[in-house]
Amino acid sequence: MIRLDPATANLAPPTVPGWALETVGVPHDADAAFRAGAALASLDSLARAQPAWAGAWRQRLALKCAAASMRLAGRAENEAALRDAWQLCPAGADPGPAGAIFGAWRQLALQPPAVSTDRLAKVTETLGLAWDDEAFADLCKEIEEVAGSPRPAPFAAAAIAAHVVAIRPEAELLAWWLADLVLAQSLRWPRSVPLLIVQAFGPAFRIEGGGGKRIRPGEKGFEHAVCLALVQAAAEACRLATELSRRSEKLLAVTPKLRAKGAGDVIFLLLNEDAVPGSLTTKNLSRFAARRLFERLQQLEAVRELSGRPTFRLFGL
Repeated sequence: MIRLDPATANLAPPTVPGWALETVGVPHDADAAFRAGAALASLDSLARAQPAWAGAWRQRLALKCAAASMRLAGRAENEAALRDAWQLCPAGADPGPAGAIFGAWRQLALQPPAVSTDRLAKVTETLGLAWDDEAFADLCKEIEEVAGSPRPAPFAAAAIAAHVVAIRPEAELLAWWLADLVLAQSLRWPRSVPLLIVQAFGPAFRIEGGGGKRIRPGEKGFEHAVCLALVQAAAEACRLATELSRRSEKLLAVTPKLRAKGAGDVIFLLLNEDAVPGSLTTKNLSRFAARRLFERLQQLEAVRELSGRPTFRLFGL
């Protein structure tokens, strides 16, 4: 059964104002913060809502953040490889380092933006880092203080990222993960929206005349760069929302034409996941029935095949 908030089930995706996107040559922090505020205001209603495709939207953003994390971690996996690492891993098995990092971003998108020493310990381990209990307790306190401070949300996100890198320079992945969490806390969003790390190697963090060097957390100009990065990140998230909204409308429109007993389970997963394996089985759906159902959905142009393979196929909006 697909339960949606009637007030937001058909939410029209917002857009970031064109003037806010004009970030080239923005010299002052106040100007950058103003543009970030406008972009986040556009994203705010979407982050609080529960349209039919909200789960798939957050998980697709998590995948993009995981792919950006690969570059930071010195790995080569792209979005397709990360999908495979996660979706083709047997239940309970180790998805490998890349799949584990993807799992950390998925968790960020799924859970409320709250922290505890236990959650930090698990996330840190998933990201391939090591830390001790005392450090986690101190970090929880710092997150609480930063998120609860009167400073604007982009500056709070920048502050926690800078704090993490200052005490553990090798923990930049965790710094970006926590930046999104603190941003959500500061804005009182019910779930985090994975955003910032995708921009880490983009123009906002590029040092002018620096020969390709980027501004890392805590370095001069980092807060300014975070503000500009959030403008671009919010715009990309809104564009993705528009795309998924259109695709989900088509999926929901063809749902009454589906006769498979377990079709409702598949529709629910497609609306809430980045990808669904074509070999899915449920208590109401055999593997053979699932294959026929996905073939039918493809014929109706209601889903896309994401892997490009003839076998072990993955489907999504």
